[in-house]
Amino acid sequence: MDNSILTLVLGIGIGAIIALLCVAMIAPRYTRNTRKNAVLQSRAVSRGQMYEQLVPYLPEFQFNPKDAQFLGRPVDFVVFDGLDDGDLRRIVFVEVKTGASKLTPRERLVRDAIRDGRVEWTQIRAPELSAPPRPARISR
Repeated sequence: MDNSILTLVLGIGIGAIIALLCVAMIAPRYTRNTRKNAVLQSRAVSRGQMYEQLVPYLPEFQFNPKDAQFLGRPVDFVVFDGLDDGDLRRIVFVEVKTGASKLTPRERLVRDAIRDGRVEWTQIRAPELSAPPRPARISR
């Protein structure tokens, strides 16, 4: 009986050592690959954000850059087509995508609302601001 317990403990110990060696060999490679993927993803996002800012000045942008207002989220631009010329023809919402990127769920919601005509104008008027109160004088 003592021999079988000793064999069992020895087997568990050897198994644990082998498992630790496997983890020690695999973990650094996994960590390295994860970090590499994170850096690549970060670069792709940064490039996309820079491209979004430059789009109005590229030849494929079909609008006057002066008519484009950058928003960033939930859409990249609102273009007031013709406004700079004093002849507003239309208002266009522009989403810029690079590579194989797709619309996010929020961007799809905005696109669908625009396509369905659920867009309106609202004006908010700020209340008149009175003169700021004067600081109290402290007499000594």
